[in-house]
Amino acid sequence: ALTVRFITRRFIGDYDPTLEMIYRHVAVIDGEMVHFEILDTAGQEEDSLQIEEKIKWGDGFAVVYSVTDRCSFDEVMRLCFLINHIHSSPKRSSGSEQPPVVIVGNKKDLQFDRMVSTEDGENLSKALKLPFYEIS
Repeated sequence: ALTVRFITRRFIGDYDPTLEMIYRHVAVIDGEMVHFEILDTAGQEEDSLQIEEKIKWGDGFAVVYSVTDRCSFDEVMRLCFLINHIHSSPKRSSGSEQPPVVIVGNKKDLQFDRMVSTEDGENLSKALKLPFYEIS
């Protein structure tokens, strides 16, 4: 839903979070036209090779968890570690520069269903030295 909202600037109520999609989008950022290819994962990869291939594919990452789902939050550290590990591998030809990564807590508006505090997200982002945002 976050990706669809970024591309269309609208909230789509009927969204199937189990479908993996690649979205293509063009935006002007700082006066430059930027072509995005966004892989919106279904977040249900059981095979570590699938996860690794998706991480190799990316040039930047938004690691998104739901503030109403503690298990999704618990996956953030593992995914950030994998991104760091895979992109610092000597096999990668792009050099040692790490891709941009941001941690995003989604569903901030669902305060009564919250299982992950804002402070938990902030503490994790400080520990990983990554930017953090909470959104709805």
